[in-house]
Amino acid sequence: MAFDVAAESYTRFMGRYSEPLADKLVGLVDPRHGQRALDVGCGPGAVTERLVVRLGPEGVAAVDPSVPFVEAARRRCPGVDVRQGVAEALPFDDGVVDLTLAQLVVPFMSDPVAGLREMARVTRPGGSVSASVWDFGRERAPLSTFWRAARDVDPGAFDEAGAVGARTGQLADLFRAAGLHDVRSHELTVSSAYAGFAEWWEPYTLGVGLAGDYVAGLDADARGAVEARCRELLPAGPFEVSATAWTVVATTRPSQSAP
Repeated sequence: MAFDVAAESYTRFMGRYSEPLADKLVGLVDPRHGQRALDVGCGPGAVTERLVVRLGPEGVAAVDPSVPFVEAARRRCPGVDVRQGVAEALPFDDGVVDLTLAQLVVPFMSDPVAGLREMARVTRPGGSVSASVWDFGRERAPLSTFWRAARDVDPGAFDEAGAVGARTGQLADLFRAAGLHDVRSHELTVSSAYAGFAEWWEPYTLGVGLAGDYVAGLDADARGAVEARCRELLPAGPFEVSATAWTVVATTRPSQSAP
């Protein structure tokens, strides 16, 4: 999947949604001064930066498999311990943070339950583990209009409606399967304004994510057909797109020595 791309491309593709979502996710988790947090699948550093505001760079660590994203997060958040690695094998010791967060990452884990277990492993007993996933199941994701158009043109198109955790209750079920406790589900909604169709369409041509891979693989006629169908589904003038993310916050198993 095309996430080994320039951070600027990802920001143009998803940043107008992931940045405000980061505000809401960090606000929901509400990290407190003196705690230490880990941003799993940090990308260019949207959540990482918000954590630094709350905890200072010394209180934040981050990890991502993409070398360009790791480099971008390090530039954006000087002093933060940003490492290259995957969620299923986090390069951190047991219980070294008070909270872990994974924004828009779970569907891209090779084994989501293993990834969530790893997040729990590196979190202290009784600490917080959280994650968010776009609601593709109810077509409330930023990319839902694009994938609807792709299916209309190409009924065999593989879209993200079946993404892990993208349907009602699935993300919470994954947390429970990973052995997490006090699993609480939330919906976080953000929106982005566009001057017109061209501004909306251009990021899909940058080769980012499943949608970028799909567009890159189309011949000129098929690509033109998908673009035309997208144009039909969207307003002619300025418009706004809202997107909702399933979000779960849970806790790790308390210490056995706790009363």
